[in-house]
Amino acid sequence: MLNVTDINVYYGAIHALKGLSFHVEEGEIVSLIGANGAGKTTTMQTISGLLRSKTGDITFMESSIFKTEPHKIVALGLAQVPEGRRIFGSLTVQENLEMGAYIRSGKESTAIAEDLEKVFVRFPRLKERRKQVAGTLSGGEQQMLAIGRALMSRPKMLLLDEPSMGLSPLLVKEIFDIIVTLRKRGITVLLVEQNAKMALSIADRAYVLETGKISLTGTGAELMASDAVRKAYLGA
Repeated sequence: MLNVTDINVYYGAIHALKGLSFHVEEGEIVSLIGANGAGKTTTMQTISGLLRSKTGDITFMESSIFKTEPHKIVALGLAQVPEGRRIFGSLTVQENLEMGAYIRSGKESTAIAEDLEKVFVRFPRLKERRKQVAGTLSGGEQQMLAIGRALMSRPKMLLLDEPSMGLSPLLVKEIFDIIVTLRKRGITVLLVEQNAKMALSIADRAYVLETGKISLTGTGAELMASDAVRKAYLGA
């Protein structure tokens, strides 16, 4: 479904991604783990079109998106839930969700309203707070809102960047249960996550990113059992 081939991304003289290549099959949860500064968020932003690689190609659903503008990538069915949630703090919960459907035609108003109700069914707390200013939500509620906003674009694939950041263990479990449920409903997931144990526990496959390169790959279970991964990322 997604193929990333030989991408090289720079921040000025800093070579952030170094010939990075990996793929995601339709229906998978694929986790990308690594330390701070490994290049995980840079990878997500490059796939989303927010950053540009000097080489290589990125294909989604067999079409190149290497030079495609970010809003057109969303329209193709690839949506990102960014690190830090990036909700619109001064807008209400419902307005944030409606912003997620900005790429959809005005002719879709009925379908958008139906999708809004589906998000409220999936996240009842957002329905309770639909008129509340989003900046006053708790961290977990903001994460649910960020995911719900992405779902309003009707994605085929979600890019989730650090969804557990700053959340309590109980909320982390809830967010990861939501991710598994989304996959069961047909949405493919690429997950960037510092909580390696949780990320690997739900992943079909995973990649370890170190200083802009893939250092290890395998199933979630294989990497969970790897001595190198356990020592570096699982505290074992």
